[in-house]
Amino acid sequence: MPEGPEIRRAADRLEEILCGKGETRVWFAFPHLKRFEQRLEGARVVAVETYGKAMLTKFDNNLNIYSHNQLYGRWYCCDPAAPPRTGRRLRLAIHTSGQSALLYSASEIEVLESGAVADHPFLSRLGPDLLSPETSLPKVMERLGERRFRNRRLGRLLTEQSFVAGLGNYLRCEILFVAGLAPSCRPADLDPGRIELLARTMLELPRQSYETGGITNHLPRARRMLAEGSTFEEARFHVFRRNGKPCYRCGTTILRSDQGGQATWFCPGCQAGSLPQRAG
Repeated sequence: MPEGPEIRRAADRLEEILCGKGETRVWFAFPHLKRFEQRLEGARVVAVETYGKAMLTKFDNNLNIYSHNQLYGRWYCCDPAAPPRTGRRLRLAIHTSGQSALLYSASEIEVLESGAVADHPFLSRLGPDLLSPETSLPKVMERLGERRFRNRRLGRLLTEQSFVAGLGNYLRCEILFVAGLAPSCRPADLDPGRIELLARTMLELPRQSYETGGITNHLPRARRMLAEGSTFEEARFHVFRRNGKPCYRCGTTILRSDQGGQATWFCPGCQAGSLPQRAG
């Protein structure tokens, strides 16, 4: 599933090709949304905002298209006369005179009046967006100390969107590694210094991933690996999807654990605590 950084990068591209580019034409695949096509005809896109993994495309006529990519959704930006060759199903198209923004495979698409955005069932329960400039280190530290969160295991808590918005599995694994914590740890188990380290890492890694197109590894190391011929996938992570390979920091074999249907990659040498372990 695309995580906060990937959705924000997609939103940046949509803003680039849609905002200030004149009147639009909108097409929906879902029958219950067809009635909005005429209302959006000729409207102009004024902003594309993100809320964690959700996106809101805002028009100048008080309407907003809410979308959530879920597991398989993907945006393509292209010339209207040259759509991508893909086996995916087109769900939403936003056309200007020179560019098209096409959303494939997503199933969560809605049209909202501006006054209804704050009450949307998903948006209204989101925690602070870690990519937002308004989400500060003290705010994240305060969040970790709240009674409803402080006794939760981090392996589950970090991907709960009502705690903070935008984290998925790769960011969860990478944050826990950089902070030196096992998924079984709870905020209540940590001293103030470790809470600050965790909060700082929760802010820094998603923002680094956004700025680099998905790299959470130590940047000098990742750049060196790429220069030496490693693929982007090989260079981008500390531990995620690296089971059976040595930890860059201590040399211990990276392990994978599957608990509750969620795979976790971690270094038993660097991360305090324990999990059922298997290599390979």
